[in-house]
Amino acid sequence: MHLGTDKGGWIYAGQRPRHEVRLPAYYIMTAPLTGADYNALVGMEDGPDGDQFRVTAESLKSLMNAGQAVIDAGVEGLDEAIHWEVRCPSEAEWRCAQDAHGLGLAKKQVEVLADAINSNYRGAMMDGRPRRFEGLGPMALHRAAIETHPTKEGITALSSVPLDRPVKGIVARLVVTPIRQGAPKRVPNSADMASNIRTEIVCTVLLGVIPSFVIPILRGMGDYAVSGWPNLLFGGLCAGFVTGAFWRPRRPTVSYDEV
Repeated sequence: MHLGTDKGGWIYAGQRPRHEVRLPAYYIMTAPLTGADYNALVGMEDGPDGDQFRVTAESLKSLMNAGQAVIDAGVEGLDEAIHWEVRCPSEAEWRCAQDAHGLGLAKKQVEVLADAINSNYRGAMMDGRPRRFEGLGPMALHRAAIETHPTKEGITALSSVPLDRPVKGIVARLVVTPIRQGAPKRVPNSADMASNIRTEIVCTVLLGVIPSFVIPILRGMGDYAVSGWPNLLFGGLCAGFVTGAFWRPRRPTVSYDEV
């Protein structure tokens, strides 16, 4: 499967680069955890009730710790040659399961993932393992999340949620997935900067500077094209710059084998 987009506009910078992800076989819950699920896993009789439990770092930690015996029992019978782990899904695992089977996430919901917050897909794992937080600061207490549209079915966006406090409407589910071994393949941390600069110069000239001079000439204002060239040049550069927000040639997709 592939994550991200190859669209070249600047507004898509946080969704690039488009890259291939290869996942092992894994198991995922078909619906988010309910309060009853949480109670059963942690062995609580008076735990949270209702359709969901309050998702925080502490509640997820207690779920993994107190419910480890139940989780281990659930893993029994699987391939013993594989070391399994139970956690929230990574974005790749979530989207693969959503595309294949659907995950029953309702409108106006936010589901927490195992991935840390990142500005784009540079450095992302290409085998579906969660991406860890690699910086310093309060964002270490946040996680990536899948957020659904408040009114339209089937529309999702990558978002983020804090786990240092309960937030209404946050849900979670679990996956049973193989522990990836060895160093991961990762999306390259840097793009082809020289190629991007050349593309930007060509597009700015073709879409901004040239039309800025051609338009007054076609309207019979050729003298202004000569006398007012600084204004036309500046206006063309601005126009070319603005077009970059919405359109630029598609960027290359990073394949698994080329990394």
